[in-house]
Amino acid sequence: MLAALFPEYTRTYIQRLIEGGSVSIEGYSSVTKKTVPKLGDKITVELPETEQLELKKQDIPLDIAYEDGDLLVVNKQKGMVVHPAPGNPDGTLVNALLYYCNGSLSGINGVARPGIVHRIDKDTSGLLIVAKNDFAHQRLAELIKLHDFTRQYEAIVVGSIKDDSGTIAKPIGRSQSDRKKMTVTEKNSKYAETHYEVLARYRGYTHLRLTLETGRTHQIRVHMASIGHPVVCDTVYGSGKAQFPHCVGQCLHARRIAFVHPRTGEKLDIVSELPDYFTEILDSIKRYGGG
Repeated sequence: MLAALFPEYTRTYIQRLIEGGSVSIEGYSSVTKKTVPKLGDKITVELPETEQLELKKQDIPLDIAYEDGDLLVVNKQKGMVVHPAPGNPDGTLVNALLYYCNGSLSGINGVARPGIVHRIDKDTSGLLIVAKNDFAHQRLAELIKLHDFTRQYEAIVVGSIKDDSGTIAKPIGRSQSDRKKMTVTEKNSKYAETHYEVLARYRGYTHLRLTLETGRTHQIRVHMASIGHPVVCDTVYGSGKAQFPHCVGQCLHARRIAFVHPRTGEKLDIVSELPDYFTEILDSIKRYGGG
């Protein structure tokens, strides 16, 4: 009902308001997302004020692939953390964005994640979309939820995949044995779907294009490891770095992002070049691994 009354906000955002106690009904001791109001009930919705950011603005070089008044698309470098967290208080993409945009970023994802609509792992490189205002953020989040938002990656994985293309549809949840890892599991999990297509085969390795249908944490890395083909240099989910000792982090690049602009309705389709670390591993495989 609230989603219908407030179409400018996503259902996820409204759920967070309810869970945070910002929605009340006169005469009710508590309200949950399953509460069914009756005709005549007085409902109050309190929209929290945007908190003032206490993060550092840092002049860190950014590779901007696209920018306008509502959003920008950043080509993130491998090794850069997206947002501050314990152990990474600064030097992140958010710190760089605060400087570059002079604080003009959406506030929907909270103080620590201004402008961040979706994220990629520290050691995954590639394209990431950033919202400059709440209007753009809400619309982009809705596109992602409706799967009307193309996120395409390239990766090198261990082994030769049998089929030229396919889909991995397996639920992903947090590992019970290691809370820092995700795993394929039916327990406390969410549905996850990844499409893959073989771009090239080499002796002992496969170069893939991967398209996300959903966006779970570590989704590609977990799904590929689950079928016995972990991403090269992924020290968390399988192959490690023994074959390429100078490679730091998984060989995974967010190469293409396509979506409808939230304000103009224009279809944007942005593609980045493969980074040097990726092409160097490919060259090494071609030289020593056969082709």
